[in-house]
Amino acid sequence: MGEPKSPISQDHQTTAAATTISSSSTVPPPPPLPRQQSSLLEPCHKKKSKTKVFRVFRSVFRSFPIITPTCKMPSLPMGRLDSSRAISSGTRVSGTLFGYRKGRVSLSVQETPRCLPSLVVELAMQTNVLQKEMGSGMVRIALECEKRADKEKTRLIDEPVWTIYCNGKKTGYGMKREATEEDLNVMELLKAVTMGAGVLPGKSEVEGPDGEMAYMRALFERVVGSKDSETLYMLSPEGNNGPELSIFFVRI
Repeated sequence: MGEPKSPISQDHQTTAAATTISSSSTVPPPPPLPRQQSSLLEPCHKKKSKTKVFRVFRSVFRSFPIITPTCKMPSLPMGRLDSSRAISSGTRVSGTLFGYRKGRVSLSVQETPRCLPSLVVELAMQTNVLQKEMGSGMVRIALECEKRADKEKTRLIDEPVWTIYCNGKKTGYGMKREATEEDLNVMELLKAVTMGAGVLPGKSEVEGPDGEMAYMRALFERVVGSKDSETLYMLSPEGNNGPELSIFFVRI
């Protein structure tokens, strides 16, 4: 007959087995993938001296009539400028409207498509609604904020909250925000695009077109009327019959 097994030995084996199972079931997850470094460049804020031509244009710009009493957008005969006849005193910037089809659309303004955004505003309208408005041929978006004494030293584009109008109709309130990681990813994907529209892969958990990120990018002529009014006029290649888009920033 063999020797009886020691109870201490059995307990030791049971404990060792339990430890092995426990350690195998609590394997730490793999470390997250390293964050991809953005190749977008910092915008260079260069102050350009005001020329006589610019001062003359600014005085004319201030005299433009108001379109409606509720949405005080300065009016021009056309909402789009021909890139071959753009206003020489303005500054060209890159503007991108983007958002999920059933989400809010955002506006990003960059010095060039390869720069970090200098302005990101979340607009108070759905992306699919804006797409329908663009189909009408002419879109005028106005961002209004109140003028108060304590805002004398606040730059117009630094205002945090805006009342949004689209073609004269109030759509709600927009908000300026810092560029999110998702915003930067979109700008990174579009850095080689100067003008165009399309869709980008979006949320993987949402299937179908609702999970796609729609975008429209174009060059804009940025015209500063005063410290309380700026306008972005979309530039279009000569002979292009696409939609006309103007974006107004107004402090009233």
